[in-house]
Amino acid sequence: MNATDTDPAPIVVTVPHRLGKTEATRRIKAAIDNARIREAAKLKITEETWADNGLRFRVILLGQPCVGTIEIDEDRAKAEFKLSWYQSHMAKPAEAYIQQQGLQVLGGS
Repeated sequence: MNATDTDPAPIVVTVPHRLGKTEATRRIKAAIDNARIREAAKLKITEETWADNGLRFRVILLGQPCVGTIEIDEDRAKAEFKLSWYQSHMAKPAEAYIQQQGLQVLGGS
């Protein structure tokens, strides 16, 4: 068995919106800035790289590394992230939380 056999599958959450890419990006950036403050005890953003189509990030979540991307389109945002093996038991709650936060930030459609 190699390392990839035990790695948890990435979590993928897609949130539809009617905001357009520019406004959706603005709202996601603001939500990330708020999370830096609100969740400082649990979350440290160690890398945040914005490109035309979205964000590539690395964070330390509850002391464990997590990597992912957020792709932002005119009518949807798709977050894909990978928890560590140690965090894999949190996959379903994390998926539900990201979906809820995404709908709140983007207004859902």
